[in-house]
Amino acid sequence: MPDRRTVALVTLGCARNEVDSEELAGRLEADGWELVADAAEADVAVVNTCGFVEAAKKDSVDALLEANDLKGHGRTQAVVAVGCMAERYGKELAEALPEADAVLGFDDYADIAERLQTILSGGQHVSHVPRDRRKLLPLSPVERQTAADAVAIPGHGETPAETKIADLPDGLAPASGPRTLRRRLDDSPVASVKLASGCDRRCSFCAIPAFRGSFLSRRPSDVLNETRWLAEQGVREVMLVSENNTSYGKDLGDIRLLESLLPELAAVDGVERVRVSYLQPAEMRPGLIDVLTSTPGVAPYFDLSFQHSAPNVLRRMRRFGDTDRFLELLDQIRAKAPEAGVRSNFIVGFPGETEDDLAELERFLTNARLDAIGVFGYSDEEGTEAAGYDGKLPEDEVAERLARFSRLAEELTSQRAEQRIGSTVRVLVESNDGEDGVIGRGAHQAPETDGITILLGDTEDLAAGDFVEAKVTASEGVDLYAEVIGRAGAVGERP
Repeated sequence: MPDRRTVALVTLGCARNEVDSEELAGRLEADGWELVADAAEADVAVVNTCGFVEAAKKDSVDALLEANDLKGHGRTQAVVAVGCMAERYGKELAEALPEADAVLGFDDYADIAERLQTILSGGQHVSHVPRDRRKLLPLSPVERQTAADAVAIPGHGETPAETKIADLPDGLAPASGPRTLRRRLDDSPVASVKLASGCDRRCSFCAIPAFRGSFLSRRPSDVLNETRWLAEQGVREVMLVSENNTSYGKDLGDIRLLESLLPELAAVDGVERVRVSYLQPAEMRPGLIDVLTSTPGVAPYFDLSFQHSAPNVLRRMRRFGDTDRFLELLDQIRAKAPEAGVRSNFIVGFPGETEDDLAELERFLTNARLDAIGVFGYSDEEGTEAAGYDGKLPEDEVAERLARFSRLAEELTSQRAEQRIGSTVRVLVESNDGEDGVIGRGAHQAPETDGITILLGDTEDLAAGDFVEAKVTASEGVDLYAEVIGRAGAVGERP
């Protein structure tokens, strides 16, 4: 490329999107693009959109419009949409939002540099017509690995030989082993690693499998190599992400592969904590609980996707379980790790939900002692089974239920935080800017979703990436205040 071009990546949505943005950053930098943090300083602003629920889609559109406003007032010449919303709607989004100069799908990621150069040069990109990405891989999980190389799956594909560059810039994978290009976009001591992509479950309210595709595990060697590379970049905590981590390995011939992989990840030099996100309650097994609660360096943390606890609602959601089964699962976890962290999300206002169903959900929440609770009001998602259900509740009724259970969730999680007063927590320091104090997270607190721990006492010399032992002295909502006892020991000490 004759002139060096600048690009900014704006990421919305979940940790999986953050990993995808770092893949795009790696591909762009390998092709000579300069990454900048401020969209106003970039020739192209690339917005990695979220397409999960209406609120997330609105945020994505707002971000695209905000980036578009920069054009004509600075360096920005083009705005490009990528990510889940772009993949899900493709040509439809391009026509509805002409402010975006292009809408790129997952199939464009391998050629992202070429696509952006074409747009900057005044060329036109014809957006894709969305398709059900579940149909791109074989129905049988065990046949998918051999077919995967022909399908674009963010975070999975091997860098094509013709795009590999002999002298990659410092800090750019795959110099240390990963098959997928990646460039870190921040210097946080925490980073996510994609364990798998897609989902084989058929929850009636969820459209994600249609645009993310069928479940596909990454090879253990790729996950390990990427974790080692991240450790070389200063990462101290790795969070494994996917649409369903409990299914990991089923397409590799070993449904218990996660149980053997976790100790290997925890043993990577430099990594002090491994955290697993998004676990399906119906797929939890005793061996996985054992590994998550007893492996040195693995956080005893359970991000369990309950969604509801009333049997009638769960069946209409195409899910399994009930209040008593879920409480029994939590008892099994806490019998092995009494201070284990547990979080979950719930949907209220689902079609056909009754007051008796809400009472059952309240019974579960009251007894579950969850550390973090996300509550969402149901809304139709096009292409899902639930969108065609009868028994739809009026919007104001859904809003009332959402407000009621959000208040309950806030009260219950505050109570749970209070119960941790007097306990000792192992805290990863994430910032010490002198203004907001020293902020970190305990093993029960995942990034951005589960609250923080504010450290008190002898904190002057602490830096991001340090681990300390601290005694909890107070709480405020889900956040904890803790007095530093001393520097944490080596991996393997609990909590």
